[in-house]
Amino acid sequence: MTRELLLAAFIMGVGLCVAGAGTHLYQWITRQQAVLRMDGGSYLASMGNLAMSFVCGPYILLQFGWSHEDNGTISMTSVLLSALVSFGWAFITGLLFLSVYIALRY
Repeated sequence: MTRELLLAAFIMGVGLCVAGAGTHLYQWITRQQAVLRMDGGSYLASMGNLAMSFVCGPYILLQFGWSHEDNGTISMTSVLLSALVSFGWAFITGLLFLSVYIALRY
């Protein structure tokens, strides 16, 4: 059972690393804030924003959970909910990228 838990943690770690690197790369190339969105000037731009939101979503959602409330505090509910969703999302993203890596490698 320990192997399965470590494998799940590894997959989530890969997903978060890909999401963080993708977010920073996107922000560096486009010189704009990475946000979850589906809009765009054309159909191709909309699909690009959707793909960016899917890949970079776990990292963006973790950052969103740490945002301050109006009175300057951090909501524990917001932090825990965003962490739960983003780690689950990171598992899916990591599973996608690891499966592509293994499919191309072997």
